[in-house]
Amino acid sequence: MKNSESFFNNNECKHFPCHNSPEKEKFNCLFCYCPLYPSDECGGKFIRNARGLKNCIDCHLPHVPEYYDVIIKKIIEANAAR
Repeated sequence: MKNSESFFNNNECKHFPCHNSPEKEKFNCLFCYCPLYPSDECGGKFIRNARGLKNCIDCHLPHVPEYYDVIIKKIIEANAAR
C-alpha cells in the first residue's frame, strides 16, 4: 500500500511490527498509539491485567488500513459527547 493521509507503514522502525502481522506491507503505523485506548468501547480485542490496565497485544484494529474510518468516527463521536 502507498503511504497517505490514512495509511503509513514505517517498516524501518525498531519496533516494527509492534504486533504480529502476516501482511507486514499492509500494517498501518499511522495509529502507533491507539487513540481509542482509554475507551472500553474501542471495538478491539483486549484483556485487563491484575492492575486493571488494558493489554491490547492481541488487537490489530488500529493497524488494519480498513479500520481507519471507524477510528475517526469513534473519535468524533467521543468528542461530540463531551
